[in-house]
Amino acid sequence: METSELLDGPADADIDYGRLPADWDGPDWYYGRQKAGAERAALQAFGDERVSILRPGVILGPGQYVGRLPWWLRRAKEGGSILAPGDPAKEIQPIDVWDVAEFAFDQALADGGDAFNVTAPIGRETMSGFLSACLQATGGSSELVWAPEDLLIDHGVQQWTELQLWRTHTGAWRIDSTRAHKAGLRCRPLAETVVRRCRVPERWTRR
Repeated sequence: METSELLDGPADADIDYGRLPADWDGPDWYYGRQKAGAERAALQAFGDERVSILRPGVILGPGQYVGRLPWWLRRAKEGGSILAPGDPAKEIQPIDVWDVAEFAFDQALADGGDAFNVTAPIGRETMSGFLSACLQATGGSSELVWAPEDLLIDHGVQQWTELQLWRTHTGAWRIDSTRAHKAGLRCRPLAETVVRRCRVPERWTRR
């Protein structure tokens, strides 16, 4: 929730704050600490009543620099058997970049400030629905072959990178964005984002 405790990044953190030694094998919270520090810096500079903090989850659409959706679209277009991760019914919460932009604009014009988790609603979208939309949008003749998560982990498949959007952590796709939806956030169906991305020139997606 938006009221959950933040990491310890201070408002005056430099780019090295929170970095861990190269041989560290535990969780790396550098990114989160830097984000928490940025929030504190904005609030310190402008005050609670003039700052709206948006905390988006996974954003899909034109301009994404990690290629999560394009990766699956290219694979779907290639055809053949596609390794699909985990449970087809696993819930996911990506949000369309245009929906994030519209909500950000609305909040910039709103009175007062607040903090918002910005994701699609919990339980609306599934991994199966997302991958099926990719197949339909590309017109590929691929077949989804679902592999249990334990099997993928045992074979060293990297989550979030080798199979995009696949995460086993319980909280990865359980982000409560009720406050944002009550404040006017509108999230188009994920299938619409997939289809629209297919119509966008490849130059919009950096590699």
